[in-house]
Amino acid sequence: MTHDSKSPAQLVSELIDLLNVRAGDVQDSFLGPRKIGGVGRVFGGQIIAQALVAAARTVDPDKQIHSLHAYFLRGGSEDHEAEYRVTRDFDGRSFSTRRVAAIQQDEIILNFAASFQRREDGLSHQDPMPDAPPPESLRNETEIRAEMRDRIPEPMRDFFLRPRPIEFRPTAPRAWLDDGPKPAFQQSWMRIPAPLGDDPMLHRAMLAWASDMALLGTCIMPHGLSWMRGEINSASLDHSLWFHDDFRADDWLLYTSTSPWSGAGRGLNHGSFHSRDGRLVASVSQEGMIRKRRV
Repeated sequence: MTHDSKSPAQLVSELIDLLNVRAGDVQDSFLGPRKIGGVGRVFGGQIIAQALVAAARTVDPDKQIHSLHAYFLRGGSEDHEAEYRVTRDFDGRSFSTRRVAAIQQDEIILNFAASFQRREDGLSHQDPMPDAPPPESLRNETEIRAEMRDRIPEPMRDFFLRPRPIEFRPTAPRAWLDDGPKPAFQQSWMRIPAPLGDDPMLHRAMLAWASDMALLGTCIMPHGLSWMRGEINSASLDHSLWFHDDFRADDWLLYTSTSPWSGAGRGLNHGSFHSRDGRLVASVSQEGMIRKRRV
């Protein structure tokens, strides 16, 4: 069976296996699998999600992740597994904190910190949910990508068309090949397209994995440049994610991203995730290196 012929359920099953880190040879050390068929630089969301799962394995299950902060130090390789070394910094009645070093070939590729909280009631408010058409009225991004295949430069085509275990339905056309500036704004409905069960940690790990998508590109949009045309060099520098409320990653979430600033070879991006009933369930911020490629 080729990768292209796999069903959404099979792709999701592979992703679940990818995030299922296993215990290493020493206490609080875990090993994260390689992505099946992965080539080149490992996806940053994979390293974040595996680090999150490793940290959660050392925390009482009645405490859920509420925030994480990560620094990308080096690009990881799809050729190797990653080791996750967890440090137990604090365990209190309400909160626990952990630090994780993600390591490949004896080099740290990611520094990661996370905080976990026991559920409690508290003062509550949130900004209104952004306006968006319902997902049923929008097209699957996979179909849109397939229609554009002949317009995508050959070196980027396989990457652009690769099947993914997530479904996006953008509320406006993507700026993949646009050559003019646009507002720094992107919005899509997104979901994991197969049932995930009821473990809230798995749903949060899936969102951590997905939160590295459709984010860094937001700060490129005002400059009218395109990765697809090879005009940009970029890399994620740091990534922060806050979980506000329970949600299901296998149900529709509205993902809205903006970029308030870029300069000095860097761009800042913010994102929000809303459930269909209007709850703000998570927020994300990421700064990345963005440089115009010299011809």
